[in-house]
Amino acid sequence: MNTIDAIYARRAIKAYDPDHKLTAEVETKLLEAAIQAPTSFNIQHWRFVILRDPDLRAKIRKEHGNDQAQMTDASLLVLITADTLAFAKSPERYWQNAPKEVADLLVGWMGPFHEGREWLQRDEAQRSIGMAAQTLMLAATDMGYQSCPMIGFDIDEVAKLINLPDDHVMGPMIAIGKGTKDAWPKPGQLTLDEVTRENGF
Repeated sequence: MNTIDAIYARRAIKAYDPDHKLTAEVETKLLEAAIQAPTSFNIQHWRFVILRDPDLRAKIRKEHGNDQAQMTDASLLVLITADTLAFAKSPERYWQNAPKEVADLLVGWMGPFHEGREWLQRDEAQRSIGMAAQTLMLAATDMGYQSCPMIGFDIDEVAKLINLPDDHVMGPMIAIGKGTKDAWPKPGQLTLDEVTRENGF
C-alpha cells in the first residue's frame, strides 16, 4: 500500500478480534516504524508503554477507561508517553552518527533552547507523541491491521498504574489488531478553503 492510500484507509476501529495475536516480529516491525517519526533536535522523546498484562488492561478498561472494548480486545495496546527532559539526558547520543561539528553544534543548542521553558518542553514532547502515533497507525494500516487512538481514559489514574515519572507526559493509547466491524462513514471533512490561509490570517 502506498502512503497516500494508507492515509485515506486509516480509520479509528473500535471492535477487534480478541483471539488474534501479533507475532513478535510484526510487533517489532510496527514499533521500529514508529520510531522513524521526526522529533525536534532528534531528541526522540517518546517512551512506548506496551500494555501487555491482560489484568492491567481489564482494570484500565473497567475502572478508568469508560469500558472501551478495544482496550482489552486489541492485539496490541500501546500507551505513548514522552520524556519532557530528554533534551538534558545524555543528549550527545541523539547525534552520535553525525559529523562531529554538526553534533557539537546541535547538542550545544539543545539546552539553551529548552531550559527554563517548561511550556516548550511539554509542547515538544506532545508534538513528538503525535507524530509517532500517526506513524504507528499508518504502519499498521500498511501491514493490514486496524488501529484506534484513544484519549478517553483517566490520565491521572492510568499514570499511577504505570508509574509514569514526574518528568513525563502522557499521550493517547493506540490499539492495533484485526478489526471485526467496519468504521462508520466519515462524518465529513472541512473544505481546504476553511482550513488554509495564505501567508497568515
